Amino acid sequence: MLRAAWRALTSIRTQSVTQAVGLPGGGCARLPSDHWGLPSPRGLILRAARGYAIQKPVQPSQDDPPASTLLKDYQNVPGIEKTDDVVKRLLSLEMANQKEKLKIKQEQLMKKVVANPEDTSSLEARIVALTVKIRNYEEHMQKHRKDKAHKRYLLMSIDQRKKMLKNLRKTNYNVFEKTCKELGIEYTFPPLYYRKAHRRWVTKKALCIRVFQEAQKLKKQKRALKAAAAAARKQGQTNPESPSSAGPEAIKENQ
Repeated sequence: MLRAAWRALTSIRTQSVTQAVGLPGGGCARLPSDHWGLPSPRGLILRAARGYAIQKPVQPSQDDPPASTLLKDYQNVPGIEKTDDVVKRLLSLEMANQKEKLKIKQEQLMKKVVANPEDTSSLEARIVALTVKIRNYEEHMQKHRKDKAHKRYLLMSIDQRKKMLKNLRKTNYNVFEKTCKELGIEYTFPPLYYRKAHRRWVTKKALCIRVFQEAQKLKKQKRALKAAAAAARKQGQTNPESPSSAGPEAIKENQ
């Protein structure tokens, strides 16, 4: 984009300079760009860069409560509806801090997903809390794209939620489906493990297979030796008439 703007500007400037009146001695006047009503190239580049760096407005999610919602501590106060609009605005979400806003969002999602909203230790309740935190990180990253710390927190929270969803899918599939539907989560299965086979890995694998085969051969030989020794012992027990087991009388007769 910047290169195209620079080329267009240079072409316009060269055309304007060629139309200028020649000076005595064969020279030509190179008039400044301000005289012709043209912006300087540096200013044009800066404008293009600033236009590229303009931040997009943060789009609120569908689950966000309206800004005119009163805080939880003031919703049940008698006569709150008759108060002035300025007081209502001060006690609404519009003037609340981020912590109170996240708290109200979490309570609304809890009512949709969890059977008992007061139960915060269940697996689906922890998934709801992580989802609220992830959405807050996403809104922050839309405003501050170069914040690496919050980007790391966002990725860590997403991985933690994946593990929780995996466990919930194994234990209670109906609650898993309801949670994904209410929170708008699209669960995808993790990819199969794949490792690129390079020369070093192939050589290492072949060496490991060879070592395993040699170890199996040694185990087989040990088993064969143990079996032969056991057979020899058994044969010695079945033949009691051996020189060691014969009595002294039999030995004298042989002599």
